[in-house]
Parts: sequence; C-alpha cells; structure tokens
Amino acid sequence: MATRAIPIANQTLVLSAPLPLDGGQSLAGVAVAYETVGTLNADKSNAVLVFHALTMDQHVLSPHPKTGKPGWWAKSIGPGNVIDTDRHFIICANVLGGCMGSTGAASLAPDGAPYAMRFPVITIRDMVRAQVALLDALGIDQLHAVVGGSMGGMQALSFAANWPQRTRAVLVIASTARHSAQNIAFHEVGRQAIMADPKWLGGDYYASGKGPEDGLAVARMAAHITYLSEEGMHEKFGRKLQDRPDGTKGVKTFGFDADFQIESYLRHQGLSFTDRFDANSYLYITRAMDYFDLAEEVSGGVGGGRLADAFAGSKARFCLVSFDTDWLYPTSESRTIAHALNAAGAPVSFVELSAPFGHDSFLLNVPALDRVIAGFLG
Repeated sequence: MATRAIPIANQTLVLSAPLPLDGGQSLAGVAVAYETVGTLNADKSNAVLVFHALTMDQHVLSPHPKTGKPGWWAKSIGPGNVIDTDRHFIICANVLGGCMGSTGAASLAPDGAPYAMRFPVITIRDMVRAQVALLDALGIDQLHAVVGGSMGGMQALSFAANWPQRTRAVLVIASTARHSAQNIAFHEVGRQAIMADPKWLGGDYYASGKGPEDGLAVARMAAHITYLSEEGMHEKFGRKLQDRPDGTKGVKTFGFDADFQIESYLRHQGLSFTDRFDANSYLYITRAMDYFDLAEEVSGGVGGGRLADAFAGSKARFCLVSFDTDWLYPTSESRTIAHALNAAGAPVSFVELSAPFGHDSFLLNVPALDRVIAGFLG
C-alpha cells in the first residue's frame, strides 16, 4: 500500500507592524518561520497550534534541515495518528528569539549587523504575541486547540490567559505556571558556561565564524540531565564503563576521559547540540523561561498575583498532563495549575502518567500519553 502524502509547508512571515515587547521596546520587521501540516478547512476551525520546547523548533514533522533527523513530534503527527492530520491543520512556529528562521539574536538588525546582545530581552508572552500575529495573517480567529510540552506548555498557558477567546481547548504537558528557583539555577549555570567561553566575545562571535561551542555544549549537558530521570539513567547507563578504541572493555583509565557511558552520552548530546543551535538564542530563550510567572504576567505587577485570575476570561477546556518521574516540572506544578483552573470555574482534566523517562517523556514512546492527546483533541 502506498504511503499517503501529507501536505507539509515551511514558510516565513515577516510581520507588517512592529511587535511590542513586555520590556517596553518594539521590534520591526519580525520574521516568524513556521511549518504547517495538513489542510485548513473552509471555515478555518480545525487549526491546532503546537508550541515547541526550548531546544526544538518549527520542524514538528518534517526532517530537520541541519541534522536530517525526523521532526521532533513525528511519532505523534500524521494521518490517523495521535494528532490526526486528516482532521487537524497543524501549525508550529519557531519562537521569537529562536535560531531557525524567526527573528533572534543572530538576525540582522536595521544597521545590517547581527543583533547579538543588542537584541532585546524577551518573554514567553512576547513569543506568543508573535504567533498570534501569525494567526492574524493566516486569518484564523479561533483555534481548535493549542498544545505544548515544557516551554511549549508555558506558551499554551500564556495564550489561554492573554488571548482567551482564540482557542477552544488547551493541552499542557509537563509544564509549569512559573519557573522555580531550581529551574532558574540550572539555566544560570548554562548561561555562565556560554559567557565564560572565550569564543563568546560578548555575544559578537558571528563574524569570527566560530561561536562558543564549548560553553554551549556544557550548557546543553547540564540541562539534559534535568530532562532525564534517575531511574532512566540507571537503567540505561548505570555505572557502565566505556569500551576503549582498542577494544578493551570495562577498564578505568584513571584519568579524565569519558570513562563512564553516561559521561560519553552527555558529551555527545552537548557536541551535537552545537551543530543546530545558536548560543545567544540559548541565553535569550532560557531568560524568557526564567521570567515566566503567569500570575504575575496577568496581574501586571512585580511578584504576587492570583493564578486563578489568569483564567477568568477563558471559555476553553483544559487538559494537564504530568509524569511521575519528571523532577524538572513535577506533578505538583500541574496540580497547582489544575487548582487555579478549578477556582476560575474552567473545565479541566488532569492526569499524572507513569513513565521512566523523566521530563522528556512527552517526546518519547508513552502510549498512555498518546491516548490522552487523541482523546482530548478528538
């Protein structure tokens, strides 16, 4: 049987009006790079906006142009799949501040040079604001649903709170309504690793042809640990030693090479990340995540605010999913959001799923999650 073709398009929209930012500045000529999958129906009611996580991009189904790997959610999207492209029109945009076609630190400023650290500090709501402008350009007034995991879940929550009439459903997976001190601490370690790399050059490394790859790799290694679970790391790696190039097995070098398999794995994750991600983008996006506090966002104040008030104007139905081995955004974070939605009178379902993979479970093979997504989106 022939494989059915799926309509996939990768495009870039340049916004016609300057984009206002939470920091008080505005950006002119903002580019939003996005991928669509499926067919938009006549009344434009079947659109699902998928928000990506920190290290992902718009290539939700199509192969990544730099790595050649399948789209980051290819396991879940397609005809008859969990997110069924026979029924839904999928939109996924590279976030503002990203490095896969949307305007970010590597983009050219009006003077023709890369913004670098002249790029304004952005927020999660700024990212969503750019994607709302994309929806306006596409003529989509109301979405069937918004969906996001991790940082994507933050965007989904911000969308629901700030543009409550523009979606009928909100699916938030392994996420939080605000970054904790521990979350901020891990991000700061990564940022300092990048900025301590001599090749960072204060952010002005683009003309040198060689960015702070060592620092970015260390940042990725530190962050990747938070995406895994202790159980998963033990099962996969334990204290197993690396095989040596000469074929020697299970022998310590008594040095600082990657003796343990987990060390080799993390180094590989770090190095491969530098091939597809911009270091300054990492700084800006992690900072946006750290600033995220939905209760504060809707209260307009500095600190404080009542999370339930964020959902007061929403008529959407919500679904929250957490994983029992996720210690980055544990179940308690999703439960806090569920309580706030209940207090606001919003229809919400909440489930904690069992999976050995930690925070990254939403990207991996968890059949129970597939059932939840398919059932909720319909």
